Amino acid sequence: MKELRRILTGNGASSFISSLMAIAVGLLAGLLILLVSDSSRAPGAFFTILTGGFSDRKSMGQVLYFATPIIMTGLSVGFANRTGLFNIGVSGQFITGAYAAIFIGVKWTFLPGPLHWITALLFAALAGALWGVIPGLLKAYRNVNEVIACIMMNYLGMYLVNFLITKTVFNPLTNQSQRVAGNANLPKMGLDQVFKTANSSSSVGSGIVIAVLAGVLVYIIIEKTKFGYELKACGLGKDAARYAGIAENRGTVLSMAIAGGLSGLGGALLYLAGSGTAISVVDVLAAEGFNGIPVALLGLNNPLGIVFSGLFIAYLTVGGFNMQLFGFANEVIEIITAVIIYFSAFALLFRGFIAALGDKGKSGANADSEGSPGPDGVKGADLR
Repeated sequence: MKELRRILTGNGASSFISSLMAIAVGLLAGLLILLVSDSSRAPGAFFTILTGGFSDRKSMGQVLYFATPIIMTGLSVGFANRTGLFNIGVSGQFITGAYAAIFIGVKWTFLPGPLHWITALLFAALAGALWGVIPGLLKAYRNVNEVIACIMMNYLGMYLVNFLITKTVFNPLTNQSQRVAGNANLPKMGLDQVFKTANSSSSVGSGIVIAVLAGVLVYIIIEKTKFGYELKACGLGKDAARYAGIAENRGTVLSMAIAGGLSGLGGALLYLAGSGTAISVVDVLAAEGFNGIPVALLGLNNPLGIVFSGLFIAYLTVGGFNMQLFGFANEVIEIITAVIIYFSAFALLFRGFIAALGDKGKSGANADSEGSPGPDGVKGADLR
């Protein structure tokens, strides 16, 4: 029994169990909303949420397509969190990176073949990094709270991109940005043909491969390199990091720059996917940036966990689309999806609960050891 408790309260197992508990609570809340809305059709609709992502090969491909940008934004939030920063500016970094990619995709048609989309991805990451480094500099050298700075940068990014689109790559017929040239779209790598039905193919392409590789790379940087150790040390305690000879201000700036670069790259992966998606000129913050927050929380800021949590959230999204077959209004579907997504924040609460159980078990074991008689009939407490 003690061995089982030790295994279940270990870091890896507790993280996995707490995420599952958060998912279960979120799904239960979603079921209750469905029952209140229409109890007769609630069971079928709920079953669709659970299975819609696997209903056919196209749906599976759409899961990978929708997962791509939120994996990147989740990695951005998670990376910053691991270094002691809360990057709530993902939305602004995401949209500035998306604009950079679209601008190059539309205007730089002189770039040949694969060089076009590669350049677009690089500039998108640079644009996102620039939008992330500004709050990093303010935090490091003026002690401005990064949450406040990031919120302001979100709105600045949104309005600036709207202005730049209307001046550079605007399509007045659709009130959106123009479509990028064919060479600027990411290669499909045959995935659109693998995940298709007889009538249509999915929108998935190499973006999901890049997102997964980004997750692995971030994991290696955070867990296996000196640079990652220094960034985590700055997050755990700046005074201790400074005493150890680590430049904490430099770490703060680099952390926000890397987080911003991940967000900007996520924007490029969405709008260069060849799915016909374009940036609409509307005064609304990019939802992908905020969806990255629960994805990171559900993955407990572990880069590999974020990849899986991003896939799960995308799976729920596709299942939610299929709920329309049961006559539920779009608003109800969005509420259900949002409730499940944002209940993921309880993963940290459940992890703390599991850790408390583990500490209680350890204290009980220590008490038994101290209170039990020794070989000479003397209790452990008396031996001290």
